[in-house]
Amino acid sequence: MENSRNLLITIILSVIILAAWQYLYIGPKIEAERQAQLETQKEQQVDTDRPASTSADQAPGEALPQATIDGTFTDAPSGPGVSTSTEVDVDAGRIIIDTPTLVGSINLKGARFDTLQLKDYKETLKKNSNIVTLLAPSGQANGYFGEFGYTGFEGAPGPDTVWRVEGDATLTPTTPVELTYEASNGIVFKRTISVDDQYMFDVEDVVTNGSAGAIGIQGYGRVTRFSRPEKQPIFVLHEGLIGVTGEEGLEELTFNEIEDDGQVIPGKSTDGWLGITDKYWATALIPQQGSSFQPRYSYFAEGRTRYQADFLTDPVMINGGQSVEFTHMFFAGAKKTSIVDNYEAERGIRQFELMIDWGWFHFITKPLFYLLDWLYNLFGNFGVAILITTVIVKAVFFPLANMSYASMARMKVMQPKMQEIKERYGDDREKMQRAMMDLYKTEKINPVAGCWPMLIQIPVFFALYKVLYVTIEMRHAPFFGWIQDLSAPDPTSIFNLFGLLPYDPSAVPVLGSFLMLGVWPLLMGITMFLQMRMNPTPPDPTQAMIFTWMPVVFTFMLATFPAGLVIYWAWNNTLSIIQQGVIMKRNGAKIELWNNLQGLFRRKNKAGAAE
Repeated sequence: MENSRNLLITIILSVIILAAWQYLYIGPKIEAERQAQLETQKEQQVDTDRPASTSADQAPGEALPQATIDGTFTDAPSGPGVSTSTEVDVDAGRIIIDTPTLVGSINLKGARFDTLQLKDYKETLKKNSNIVTLLAPSGQANGYFGEFGYTGFEGAPGPDTVWRVEGDATLTPTTPVELTYEASNGIVFKRTISVDDQYMFDVEDVVTNGSAGAIGIQGYGRVTRFSRPEKQPIFVLHEGLIGVTGEEGLEELTFNEIEDDGQVIPGKSTDGWLGITDKYWATALIPQQGSSFQPRYSYFAEGRTRYQADFLTDPVMINGGQSVEFTHMFFAGAKKTSIVDNYEAERGIRQFELMIDWGWFHFITKPLFYLLDWLYNLFGNFGVAILITTVIVKAVFFPLANMSYASMARMKVMQPKMQEIKERYGDDREKMQRAMMDLYKTEKINPVAGCWPMLIQIPVFFALYKVLYVTIEMRHAPFFGWIQDLSAPDPTSIFNLFGLLPYDPSAVPVLGSFLMLGVWPLLMGITMFLQMRMNPTPPDPTQAMIFTWMPVVFTFMLATFPAGLVIYWAWNNTLSIIQQGVIMKRNGAKIELWNNLQGLFRRKNKAGAAE
């Protein structure tokens, strides 16, 4: 029993230490770095007012990554290449984007996707809240865009190329748009842009060599972003540059990591994707599958700092009078699980599901999400889905939990015999432990069985935390009453009497986050306290103190966690109390809850009388 209790305490203390380390060290450090980044951007904001460059290779003060004959990147300052110029924020006319999920436009200069909003998602829960903006022109502080171009000869269409619209200039799922550009050497580019009813654009280019001689041409694509996410990242979620290409497979680079590295160039690939991801939104380039390309992730500190994911295809030779077709895709939208999975399956995009950060416990996290999503579609409320999921998880692990609680109950029944062994052997610990093991074997008792319920709960807890935190389906998902967003903390606080007092506890300097102690965290703390009181109080004073104060620590700690997770924990505690009580009674073991509660208040009464 002693070993069981020590192991349990070690696990719980480890969770507390990790949470404290994240909250007290990592969080403030990341916030300080973010503030420094914002200050730098403010100082450099004057660069956004510079006149547009006349050439993609003439951006002042930039070392341009150049394309060599084998398709690799160098830092040579001259020659044809994939320009990092961003200064094409001049409208040469626009193509309107209007789909069931998107609204925005494409700048004909560079054929750049640089204005895009998501119709189905608002920035906040307020009724008058704006819809989410994903892409914005480079001249804005939150500039973020995607584009495709070519290199290989002078006049190849790049960031400053003005394309001509053929026909209708409105892009919808049923009406693609056609663009044309003719270079001075007779090379003609015809581009068809189409979009589905979700978030995927198809860009098909037919390049015709109208000259007499052969030419070599390379295609490129890039997504470029000037700002970082407004909210500081958290250790359970990846935000930054991401992709799946080549033998390396998944590549994840946070904004801090790419700033330190400057540039990361994986091996060449013939399939996959790469882009930039936020918590709920992402952009991704999907180069022509089956054709060789060189992916790259970069951070540019010259001028306006910016982050970029791009690719460069291998050279393609086009003889005079011949045509070659290039087909790329561009994803820009919400990371909704069903949509991302469908793109992977239907379009054959390699491991596109990894755009959503399912984490280390993905083998638990993703099935758990599918269960929650199925229950949500059945009952229409994610909170109810969480409650039912908790019951299902309890049922699945019932045999193991039943064995654990039954073993604990038998240990309580055997307490007199165990005490007799201790008295018989006194200080001879070796003989005492041998006698204890014989007793365990005879009575079929597992001394560490009591730890299994907690050990089972930990991976499920983290998996549910991951689901609540990273899946957009949980964003702004209401429960009942005051819980209007299961992915956000309980908005109430006992320190303003749950809204009766006219002040915001979170606004209190330093202590504000600790004062947001809502109804559900309190319920979780009470159920955790009752569950722990189902067992005897440890005789060791240190363990007894931890036993008493741990529910209080967890109450304050989980107050900052998503409300859905706190609801799960409180409900799980309640079910555990009922389950443990039934099993202990069936095995003839005494339930310690009422005696522990009476003893707790009795000690308080005695202490008050002594004073």
